Amino acid sequence: MLHPSYTDLMEVVNSGVEPGEQPVVQSRYSIVMATSKRARQIIDERGVVSDFKEPVKEVTREDIKNSAEPKPLSVAVDELYTGTIKIMGDDE
Repeated sequence: MLHPSYTDLMEVVNSGVEPGEQPVVQSRYSIVMATSKRARQIIDERGVVSDFKEPVKEVTREDIKNSAEPKPLSVAVDELYTGTIKIMGDDE
């Protein structure tokens, strides 16, 4: 199970909204889209690019578990939950 939950993330993102205003995030879809967009930005920042010149190495579950670097999606969820990044509306 993913921690924090979608509900927790939605509460954090919408915590700064004044009563009577429309919430920034109204669905889980919005949370998923925001975190996936941020994860792609993190991947681009890290420079994870495959040059296809070398044969593709098979990655096992153990390789993933033993990786010292946190996964981009985990970083994105954590940034959203801690308020490091904010979701902005289309008009902002």
